[in-house]
Amino acid sequence: MLKTLDSAGPAQAKDSSRSNPRRWIARAIGAAVVALAAFLLYRTLRNYTLAEIASSIAAIPASRIVLAMAFAAASYLCLTGFDWLATRYAGERLPYPYVALSSFCSLSLGHNIGFAALSSGAIRYRFYTRRGVSAEGVAKIIVFCGITVGLGLALLGGMALLLRTDLARDITGLSQGAVIALAAGCLAVPAGYVALAATVRRKLHVRSWSIELPRLPLALAQIVIGPLNFACVAACLYHVLAGVNELSYVAVAAVYVIANVTSLITHVPGGLGVIESVVNFLLPQGQYIGALIAFRAIYYLIPLCIGGTLFAVTELAMRRKR
Repeated sequence: MLKTLDSAGPAQAKDSSRSNPRRWIARAIGAAVVALAAFLLYRTLRNYTLAEIASSIAAIPASRIVLAMAFAAASYLCLTGFDWLATRYAGERLPYPYVALSSFCSLSLGHNIGFAALSSGAIRYRFYTRRGVSAEGVAKIIVFCGITVGLGLALLGGMALLLRTDLARDITGLSQGAVIALAAGCLAVPAGYVALAATVRRKLHVRSWSIELPRLPLALAQIVIGPLNFACVAACLYHVLAGVNELSYVAVAAVYVIANVTSLITHVPGGLGVIESVVNFLLPQGQYIGALIAFRAIYYLIPLCIGGTLFAVTELAMRRKR
């Protein structure tokens, strides 16, 4: 009788695992993300022929392409630092290689999907819950990474607005006084954040929300790595633009950051996206198409291909492990 019960136990457990709705939902999410990555790849490529992509990149000196790829890689490396700091903030001690894999897969897809906080957050949830991180812990990681992005943009944006008020006026149409006020507001954000992290040890409550501030070393690390990421993205963009026209890195970085900041507050010229508004402002009409294709291929398309493949491989590995 006991043998019968014991032998039935694994079969029942197997049937139970198959009927577990959470497992089926997790599998559905994984399959959906892989399918979405394939669709995004198709959607990106259908706008340009392979000949256009090849000729656009071929028109840029090889040294510029190599440097642009290096800075794109540096940007994604900085983004893995976002996640690594976030896991420490959430009280998790996950190995860096796993955190880096989670970060790269989620952001290489999230950058192309849009609504990065939601899209990359769903993939982060998929990765981190496998290692025993609770839903609350994943939420802390996502919020921490979002704050790091905001701090980096605010710090670089404030500096760019002060150093290049002329560019800010031309891009936004704001008066000089308004630009300076906007710069002061941007710089006040990271300064206030660090001050709170240094002095406040209890949770901050905003209506129904409660926020636990990180320790000062983590806050300072956010202030460093956040701007560094945007500086690397600007450097990637600079090298492809400099391959078709003579420009300075400071001008490209300033316009890129200003366009990012002001797009949250006012309408960027022509209703264009941030990258398009940057190159359209810096280069004469018609001279930036090749550089724009090259930048999107280097910073978005190549990471999408790699990240989508890695995510598919991890999904297959987890299924075989189960």
